[in-house]
Order: sequence, then structure tokens, then C-alpha cells
Amino acid sequence: MRYSAGMRVTQAEREQAWIGDAVLTLFVRARILKTLGVVDAALAERMTSNRFLSAFGHPTAVEAQLGRVYSSQGLEAAFHWVETELMPLFDRQESKRSRGVAKSRTD
Repeated sequence: MRYSAGMRVTQAEREQAWIGDAVLTLFVRARILKTLGVVDAALAERMTSNRFLSAFGHPTAVEAQLGRVYSSQGLEAAFHWVETELMPLFDRQESKRSRGVAKSRTD
């Protein structure tokens, strides 16, 4: 669901988003530890930020969708949803970001 200016978030949507936010945070922390082997709070922040989520719609709506997937299909399905729906864009953004950082270091 996309929100336009002035639209109100329902209580149900807010609750679904609250669960979705927790699932996303768990996914992100597990992914970072698995891939990097260290705690990286800055990376986790970028992966869960409203700025990033807004690329897919209103952040509350994105988190609510994830909450619905988790509630109806479980954690494995929710993690799969994040991996296939959100992470491809994030990985592309991080690749561009790291190239930009590396370039600025050589200038």
C-alpha cells in the first residue's frame, strides 16, 4: 500500500509494521554477521533506514508487508522476502557507495 500526503496509517498497519521492523532488524543483523563476521551498526542503519525503505513505498507500508509475510508464512518466508525484494537494491546501492568512497580516497 502506498501512502499519499494526508493518508492515515491504521492501527492494524502500524502493528504489522512494528512486527515487520523487528523481522527486518533480525534479518539485517544475521546477514551482517554471516557475511562480515562483525557487528556493523552503520551498515545495519543503512539497511533498515526509512530513506532506503522509501525506495519501495512508504516505509510503514513496506514494514507492514514484511510483518504480514511473517505472520502468515513464518520467519523463513519473511527472510526470503527481504532477500529477494529489498536486498538486490541495497546491494547495488552499497556497491555504488563503496566505489564512490574508494574513488574519493584516491583523489
